[in-house]
Amino acid sequence: MVSTEAPAPRPPAESQDLAGLEAGLDALDSVRVERTPFTQVLLHKVLPPVLAVVLVVAVWKLLVLAEVTDDYKLPDPSAVWGSLRELWLQGTLLDIVWTSVSRGLLGFLAALAIGTPLGLLVARVRFVRAALGPILSGLQSLPSVAWVPAAVIWLGITDSAMYAVILLGAVPSIANGLVSGIDQVPPLYLRAGRTMGATGARGAWHVLLPAALPGYIAGLKQGWAFSWRSLMAAELIASSPDLGLGLGQFLENSRTDSDMPGVLLGIILILFVGIAIDLIVFSPLERRVLRVRGLAAAGGR
Repeated sequence: MVSTEAPAPRPPAESQDLAGLEAGLDALDSVRVERTPFTQVLLHKVLPPVLAVVLVVAVWKLLVLAEVTDDYKLPDPSAVWGSLRELWLQGTLLDIVWTSVSRGLLGFLAALAIGTPLGLLVARVRFVRAALGPILSGLQSLPSVAWVPAAVIWLGITDSAMYAVILLGAVPSIANGLVSGIDQVPPLYLRAGRTMGATGARGAWHVLLPAALPGYIAGLKQGWAFSWRSLMAAELIASSPDLGLGLGQFLENSRTDSDMPGVLLGIILILFVGIAIDLIVFSPLERRVLRVRGLAAAGGR
């Protein structure tokens, strides 16, 4: 005999999980990845920042012509260009930039290696979360420059002090970003992973981390920003010939020499490196993850 009994209703939580999963699958099916035309990339991605830079330089030039302040306080844009050209002709420009960039990237990679397992522990172990969660949040809000004097006393004016400041600034951001991403993982994913045998470290690697990628990448972006800011603060305060000439020390040397074009050039180079790393590394990675998950169109963000 064929039973006419209605199937037992699913629990509300399971129904909501399945509805969310079906909606996500529908979104993935509806996404069509297409190559963005070059003219569209040029118009929507390249032209706006170029126009913004041109506008800033034009306003800067107008302020100089209007003589709103003394020349030694606000030099002409051509003077800053002259400082850049001089560094290039001397062959020191790339060395200055690479000294800081190499430190920043190495410190960020070390923070990534420490912050990722720490974030997993905080997210999945209640006792660890209760003990370290508030501390990580407090460290994330603490200005990185506050660590420089302590790092110099502990480690001296060395590369080790620079890396210590970077770690103290970046690790909390990476860990908190991963915790936030894991908190947003639907419970259905975890139950499905356990059903297929993905428990413990396997579950973390194959289920938790992939599912938490959007929040994790946001934490990585913030971690890089903290790494770069921390390094610049350390180079500004703990400058020494033994450390080599980085962007922070170049900025401090220009201030000591009352070289305002050099000061502005140092600020511009620091800003340029921070933006370049974000555009080259993190923004494409974030767009790719969002496209794969059906959260952004191919020609979107």
